[in-house]
Formats: sequence, structure tokens, C-alpha cells
Amino acid sequence: MRHGNHKYLLGVDRAHRKSMMRNLSVSLIEHGKIKTTHAKAKAVRIFVEKLVTTAKVDTVENRRLVFSKLNSKIATKSLFDVVAPKFTTRPGGYTRIIKLAGLRVGDASTQCYISFVE
Repeated sequence: MRHGNHKYLLGVDRAHRKSMMRNLSVSLIEHGKIKTTHAKAKAVRIFVEKLVTTAKVDTVENRRLVFSKLNSKIATKSLFDVVAPKFTTRPGGYTRIIKLAGLRVGDASTQCYISFVE
């Protein structure tokens, strides 16, 4: 049975979903805020919050683990040096999703901003 094994499939295959989560999370770490669809934001929230929790303890093993997920040296360095130190005392909930009014013109999907909590 697959009770509790919910995953955001996003209508793409596994390899595309993996690269999409990687690209969205790198952009979020580098810019601090990105605009995307609501479904993608909810999916990337899970991915990024696990990375921030790992990055709160700065060890070589954790850096290698985060780099294997992000595949970006700049984003990994930024996550460990800039983003994670802000959340050392926070137990979770590092991101926020803010829905935007109106729908996207092309496919009428709901848009939102995902950003780190200050």
C-alpha cells in the first residue's frame, strides 16, 4: 500500500522532476525569492527545507551531501554561509509561499512567490 507516500509528480518524468527541483532550489538559494506555480512551490518547499536542516550543521559530510543534491558550488557555499546561519535557532518552517491574484495567461495556473522567512 502507498499510504503516506505522497509525492508531487508535476506531470513530468522522474529525471525532469529531479532537475526541476534542483534548478528551482538553486535559484531560491541564490536569489532568496522566486516566482513559480503553486504546485512547484509546494514541491520545492519540501526539498529546500531538508537542505537547510542539513546545512545548519556545517561539516564536510553535510557539504558533500548538499552538493550532491544541488550540483552547484555557488549555491552550496551560499546555503552554508548565508542562509543556514539565519535559521540556527528555528526548528523548521524556513520558507513561505505567497499566492498571487490572477492566473497565468498561457495555461491559467495559479502563481505564487516562494521565499525564505526573515
